[in-house]
Amino acid sequence: MTGTSINWFTATRIAVAGGMAAWSALTIAIYVASKWFHHRFTRLWTAPLIVTPLLLIFAMLATGTHYSEYISDTRWLLVLLGPATVAFAVPIYNRRDMIRRHWQTLTVGVLVGSSTAMITSYGLATALGLSGSLRLSLLPRSISTPFAMNVSGQIGGVPELTALFVILTGVFGAAIGEILLSRLPLSSTMARGALFGMGAHAVGSNRAYQLNPEAGAVAGVMMVLVGIANVLAAPALAQILRSVPQ
Repeated sequence: MTGTSINWFTATRIAVAGGMAAWSALTIAIYVASKWFHHRFTRLWTAPLIVTPLLLIFAMLATGTHYSEYISDTRWLLVLLGPATVAFAVPIYNRRDMIRRHWQTLTVGVLVGSSTAMITSYGLATALGLSGSLRLSLLPRSISTPFAMNVSGQIGGVPELTALFVILTGVFGAAIGEILLSRLPLSSTMARGALFGMGAHAVGSNRAYQLNPEAGAVAGVMMVLVGIANVLAAPALAQILRSVPQ
């Protein structure tokens, strides 16, 4: 009886480990393949941030896998967001001369852009009658995923939902940003890069770099500075939100 129990226990652990390995491997494989495809066919709709979630959703529906099971099996990938956040210090260091020259413009852009994004998100969500957790999850939608999930957790949102809102914001922001640039009288590389970095974070920075490498560099710096500022402001924001009826 004891031997049978041990065998069942071992088989269960192997099955669980196999499931974790399968979903983790599938997630990584789809992302790598989508990056290659996007490199070959550079279109907004082929971006890995769009293709990867859609294919994973299809795979989960086809296999009857619940989201809670998937996220449990691939949670170690979320842990990697920690080192990814620390790695954002590299572009800050590499562009320190530009930050030093334009720190006043960048500071105003970060403060005004972040405030506008949060106020409009919360106001629109309230007007639509969304629940408190949804409203709080929407607040950090305009910053890059590692920072956004951190802020969402601190203010009482749902980090996984926030990640989805961040992706949608980035995709639509990059598309709309390109249309705006064709109509607005913005000739400055700084202004063009800041628009993409603030409005569409990682997706926008990538698109800005494709249009102009210098604008892409500005967008990347803006994205990182906005993320850092929001993470630092999160504790104070959480205190404010606790006093607001949800």
